Amino acid sequence: MSNLIAVAYPDVATAEHVRNKLIELQKQKLIKVENAVVVERRPDGKVKLHQAVSTTGAGAAGGALWGGLIGLLFFMPFLGAAIGGATGAAVGSARDFGVDDDFMRQVGQHLTPGSAAVFTLVSDAVTEKVLPELAPFGGRLIQTSLSPADEEHLKEAVAAARSTADA
Repeated sequence: MSNLIAVAYPDVATAEHVRNKLIELQKQKLIKVENAVVVERRPDGKVKLHQAVSTTGAGAAGGALWGGLIGLLFFMPFLGAAIGGATGAAVGSARDFGVDDDFMRQVGQHLTPGSAAVFTLVSDAVTEKVLPELAPFGGRLIQTSLSPADEEHLKEAVAAARSTADA
């Protein structure tokens, strides 16, 4: 089962660093991140989502590949690639996975203008190794799908990891 964890940071740069650190930790097999999105509340009050994966680009690439292969069958690979790429881009932009965008925008409205949050969908983690890596970035826990007991344990672990990192 996946858990949603959203942590607020004072600025977008810090939130981006945290997301990059999560990706690095995933490469080390210390955490399994299904989705990590930086939600920015701009100084003008608008909320912007910075997705880690572009479904439009992936759809266009896949569509162009399949369209080109099908086009080869009819001796028109370039036309097939063009049609496949356009179709793939349209399908990719309409596709959404992970955390609901409307939910993230709604929570993002409660952020201070100029700040950001990282919404992470995590299915597995080695918490005793992950938390010390993330503690130096600080942050404030704003939303989780954890049980109240697990959420309290997470808060305690972050506080302990932060005090260890400061020492």
